[in-house]
Amino acid sequence: MRVYAEAEEKYVYLWVEDNGIGIAERSQERMFGLFDRLHAQQVYPGTGIGLAIANQGVDRMGGAIGLKSTLGIGTRFWVKLRKSET
Repeated sequence: MRVYAEAEEKYVYLWVEDNGIGIAERSQERMFGLFDRLHAQQVYPGTGIGLAIANQGVDRMGGAIGLKSTLGIGTRFWVKLRKSET
């Protein structure tokens, strides 16, 4: 796993990369739904709530969240937040 940040003029991007199984393009929008799981609990543990909570929190801060993924290679999650004005 790799975590890093990139700054632009008005925004900061936080990236979290993994080298996991990847997410099919047709399933990527579902990743941020509450309790919407792509795999059975026995295959990949979890509640299906983590990314939904992250999405809601980032949205309340005026930011955005998303992902870029390739099956068999891994996924890059990104969080876009406005820079502080101070």
